Amino acid sequence: MHSPKCFIIYREQIIEMFDHAYGSYMKYAYPADELMPLSCKGRVRGQEPNRGDIDESLGKFSLTLIDTLDTLVVLNKLDEFEEAVRKVVRDIRLDNDVVVSVFETNIRVLGGLLGAHVMADLFRQQGERMQWYRDELLHMAKDLGHRLLPAFNTTSGLPYPKINLRYGVLNPLSRIGTETDTCTACAGTMILEFAALSRLSGDSVFEKHARKALDVLWNRRQKESDLVGTVINIHNGEWIRRDSGVGAGIDSYYEYLMKAYILLGDHVFLERFNIHYNAIMKYISQPPLLLNVHMHNPTVSVRSWMDSLLAFFPGLQVLRGDLKPAIETHEMLYQVTKQHKFLPEAFTTEFRVHWGQHLLRPEFAESTYYLYKATGDHYYLRVGQSIVEKLNVYARVPCGFAAVQDVRTGTHEDRMDSFFLAEMFKYLYLLFSEKSQLPINIDDYVFTTEAHLLPVSLSTKQPPSEDLFTHSCPSPEALFRNNPTFAKSIRDGLQVQDVSDIIQKAFSLSWNIYREIELPLHDNGMESVEFLKSMGISLMPLNEAMAGSSKEHKGVYQIKLVAELSQTNEEEEVVPHIVQLISPPFLGRTVLTAGPAKFGMDLTKQEHGVSQSLPYTACGPLKNTIEIKGHIALALRGVCMFAAKARHLQDAGATGVIFIDHREGSNSNDSPLFQMVGDGGSTADITIPLVFLFSCEGQILLDALEEHHNVDVLLLPQERQLGQAQKSSNGRMTTGLSTVLHPRQQIQDAAALQPAMG
Repeated sequence: MHSPKCFIIYREQIIEMFDHAYGSYMKYAYPADELMPLSCKGRVRGQEPNRGDIDESLGKFSLTLIDTLDTLVVLNKLDEFEEAVRKVVRDIRLDNDVVVSVFETNIRVLGGLLGAHVMADLFRQQGERMQWYRDELLHMAKDLGHRLLPAFNTTSGLPYPKINLRYGVLNPLSRIGTETDTCTACAGTMILEFAALSRLSGDSVFEKHARKALDVLWNRRQKESDLVGTVINIHNGEWIRRDSGVGAGIDSYYEYLMKAYILLGDHVFLERFNIHYNAIMKYISQPPLLLNVHMHNPTVSVRSWMDSLLAFFPGLQVLRGDLKPAIETHEMLYQVTKQHKFLPEAFTTEFRVHWGQHLLRPEFAESTYYLYKATGDHYYLRVGQSIVEKLNVYARVPCGFAAVQDVRTGTHEDRMDSFFLAEMFKYLYLLFSEKSQLPINIDDYVFTTEAHLLPVSLSTKQPPSEDLFTHSCPSPEALFRNNPTFAKSIRDGLQVQDVSDIIQKAFSLSWNIYREIELPLHDNGMESVEFLKSMGISLMPLNEAMAGSSKEHKGVYQIKLVAELSQTNEEEEVVPHIVQLISPPFLGRTVLTAGPAKFGMDLTKQEHGVSQSLPYTACGPLKNTIEIKGHIALALRGVCMFAAKARHLQDAGATGVIFIDHREGSNSNDSPLFQMVGDGGSTADITIPLVFLFSCEGQILLDALEEHHNVDVLLLPQERQLGQAQKSSNGRMTTGLSTVLHPRQQIQDAAALQPAMG
């Protein structure tokens, strides 16, 4: 599917932004490892205040340049690529007396050298460029690989987290070797680069060590839950931190199991990934949320916040062909970015800021790219557009792009990590580009976790032919759904779940008995409670004597609650209402079945004539009150409570509201009518009439408005439907209900953060 012409401008804008960032690094920072965009100078290890672990990415090897090499190729900057390769070969040394992170050096430097070598070798073989190239980058990669190998000299085979590039680990001059722990991702994110190095260089030792580390992690998984922890002892393989999720500390371990299968064709990696994935979907995934649980007791959530690194996971789900949860989680992340401009480094399950930093991380853009290519839904181009615009507005500075210190204040940090150039611009450019516009066939490569390109031709094994459709990645069986309506239907579904469905799924709460539920609360013990209250659920502590439970889980507060749901009593009959179109040419013959509200004007006691209307989300104060005052407004269901919308529209002067369901295809014949309820508090202040139309009935009204612009309607109980004779003589007809916009045109981007209450 071709990108619409209106999005072409963003591809050009991305190139301009890349030029600004890369040009600033080369002008102000090179040969330093990173650019300090506020100071307009390079960050040199030892010359700036020590930042602890953050600085262990820096090894005095021009990190940003190496990390950016294959990005230059993807963006079709081939002259710049050739010049950059010459600089790397000429200027960069890898034998520096500096302690670096094994993980970061592997994915950024080794991966960068290998990806650039693959590109350089390709151009050389094509006979037009790089004719001078003699595998210098591959030789540098092999040198670096040998410098990283001593890290694997442990009893278990799990690598040390740090290494001295010149002296290794155990040399007295190395200044390290006392470490006992490493993160799961740190040990499990070596196989792509090390296997590629082995297969390109002919030296099997690298792949051998990376495979052994993966074997250890697999064998140390919790056998009952099939989950792994976050931190492990490198000597005895015991878990140090037993919390399990898909974000920081574990993320790329799962990614590399899947991608190792794609790159190397070894079925064992796919089998392991699938077992882990099933466990993730059973315990960690509570769409659209991805929670952290205790690996030995996975029904217990261990924290009430998520970190931004998990934003890669929808992209990985696309590779597996599991689109529905990918779309759901991505949509949740998109709504967080709408609320805070960027993904905070960590945010709560209520989507509040937990850690306010935004380091220009690319994972959300990565998943957006994968979802667009899988679904063809232009919605994801608009998501990419928002990323581009926010980077320019909130992160761009005269000397590059600066990380955001706190998304709540917009303050900057003097930092532009190398992954911003290596990944962000690569994924954004690919999002807005067709394959024919790229200098390489992108389908021939696997992206490493740092978005470096490794050729699938490295595989020495192929899946059995009869399993091709089942095991290829992405799965054609799932991706045959390549149409925008599939993704849209899933996004819409996020907005229509009832409160009871959400609570039952999230907390397994039974309505007809008191029982104990466990909430991942903050220190004040109230944040999750306040969130539930905002969903219209009244919560009250039960007497401690009713507890009947002695369970204790570290990091999890227990509170005994009973939920009073504001829902229609099963014994209470819902009185059907209607929206009756009475102006020509309808003359009362078009009658739309509507659901009533438990608050606002009681239409069983008086009917209400409708005048002008426009479509609104109405979840915040409305600015165009002149258009609303004295008229009835159309409001699309979702995003916030019915009562909240009603108040905002009433404050703007609306005389009533017709809510329309955003689920395409919903109708009163297939769906039981329900009564709209309040938000748990008093709704006595809402005095305007309110009715609810399912999507099909709402579409009839919208079509009428589009065709006739002015349509008179009445809101009233179904039993008081006007007859033909009454319709023509009714003396209370008003000036007409008019609009020129279809609601989807105006509010199609207003997908819900939370399950829609109204």
